[in-house]
Amino acid sequence: MKKTAFLDLHKKYGAKIVEFAGYEMPVQYEGIIAEHKAVRESVGVFDVSHMGEVEVHGKDAFAYVQKLTTNDVSVLSKGKIQYSSMCYKDGGMVDDLLVYHCGDYYLLVINAANVDKDFKWMQENVFGDVVLKNISDNISQLAIQGPNSQKTLQKLTDTDLSKIEYYNFEFGKMVGIDAIISHTGYTGEKVCFEIYIDSDVAKSEKLWNAIFEAGAEFNIKPIGLGARDTLRLEYAFRLYGNDMDEKTNPLEAGLAWITKLDKGDFNGRDAILKCKEEGLKRKLIGFIVDDKMVARHGQDVYSGDKKIGFVASGAPSPMLGKNIGTASVETAFAKTGNEIEIDVRGKRLKAKIVKTPFLS
Repeated sequence: MKKTAFLDLHKKYGAKIVEFAGYEMPVQYEGIIAEHKAVRESVGVFDVSHMGEVEVHGKDAFAYVQKLTTNDVSVLSKGKIQYSSMCYKDGGMVDDLLVYHCGDYYLLVINAANVDKDFKWMQENVFGDVVLKNISDNISQLAIQGPNSQKTLQKLTDTDLSKIEYYNFEFGKMVGIDAIISHTGYTGEKVCFEIYIDSDVAKSEKLWNAIFEAGAEFNIKPIGLGARDTLRLEYAFRLYGNDMDEKTNPLEAGLAWITKLDKGDFNGRDAILKCKEEGLKRKLIGFIVDDKMVARHGQDVYSGDKKIGFVASGAPSPMLGKNIGTASVETAFAKTGNEIEIDVRGKRLKAKIVKTPFLS
């Protein structure tokens, strides 16, 4: 199993370690609810070094990324970031990703569990003067999220963090270490940063320790994968493998807003356009469960006696005090306000379709 440069620190902080995407990762420290609330109310730190990073170099880098991804890369300028997806020819999703415009190259940030598959797909679709560099094993990444994340990090850098707008980034230094300082996150918090540095253990531990020292006045906490999932679900952020996969196109996953069918040709465009013209057969919806039991991925969803789909994601919402989730259901049954039932080990849970995000 792989390990990130922070593994010894996770153990020192009392983390419960599990296998995730081939890595030894912290699933929780003091507990998911406490960690979740720390991010919503103050500041938390996530090790997300397991995420994948691929650099795209060459004269045809723009044309290549524009063809590879569904969003319109032409609107990006240096220092800007775009949420996007990659699709197969049949419109099914390879992955969702972030595209960073780094000036003379692009940085693509992909999901940890998909790194090998994604990089193979990228290589198979190379054309012209394009050079791909899979630097996933060379990067340490920390996500610092929550209302006090900016105040914490500002102590460690000369870069004016207040001037980095949401979905923008700068090359700078954190405690003297070269870093990409990115105003992004997977929690729904608007005050949120992701820091990329070299995966050297000494540098990584120096950054971690400096962040915790700077955030001590805000009762900063380390956050595991468990709370990362509940935080993202409250804002209905998609999780590849749950909310979408190779059998789901971006429209069915509720990602029409990152699918620019009018930008010109891209992988999967024809199939996605055909699906749109014929009408979506299924949609991803949000629901709240009227029960103490939690709905989980893969459980069947019913309207009366008719099976209409399956649960994509499900978890308790610490902020709402209710059990929430997403489901892929037949379009005819996807209307907000509709009552549905979810089969949990033979028991039918009553639930209602609601607008997302669950938190506003």
